[in-house]
Amino acid sequence: MNGYLANPAIFLINTVFGLYILAVMLRFLFQLVEAEFYNPISQFLVKITHPPLRILRRIIPSFGRLDSASLVLMLLLQILADYLAFVLQGGGQVGIGMLIASALVQLVNLAFNVFIYAIIIQAIMSWINPDPYNPVFSLLTQLTEPILRPCRRIIPLMGGLDLSPLLALVALQIAKMLIMPPLQKIVLILAF
Repeated sequence: MNGYLANPAIFLINTVFGLYILAVMLRFLFQLVEAEFYNPISQFLVKITHPPLRILRRIIPSFGRLDSASLVLMLLLQILADYLAFVLQGGGQVGIGMLIASALVQLVNLAFNVFIYAIIIQAIMSWINPDPYNPVFSLLTQLTEPILRPCRRIIPLMGGLDLSPLLALVALQIAKMLIMPPLQKIVLILAF
């Protein structure tokens, strides 16, 4: 496909697959942290991700609280999105090992970004409208609490100001800087 049509097609593929992968990841993370199931946002995520997960769960068992079917679905969707983008760019042969490694790196990066943006959005919402009954604020609190709780032990409240989100963001960014480059090098090695 020529560049004129390939670029919009790749954008569309990345957008559609990216949004659905994000929905599956949020469902996975909410389930992992045992977030409120009957929250309207949780219910929306369950409804849009249930059809493929129902099929995968027949084949792939869960391990405790770890929903392995969700992990496999995210991986398969990312591999498919990467493969379609590669084909539309006019790429030749691509190895399955490289596709799997690339998909894993992208999913790890997405997980970091989900937590980083969740902490930022939660902090902003706490300044603007800290309504604990707001479904978005409630889910963000439940999602970020496992990360913010240890940070609160290190930095207690100072005059009513909670600086633990700042520490959590710094820690997440440092972890991302330390983890992502070696993973990306693995993908480059597999590409050649």
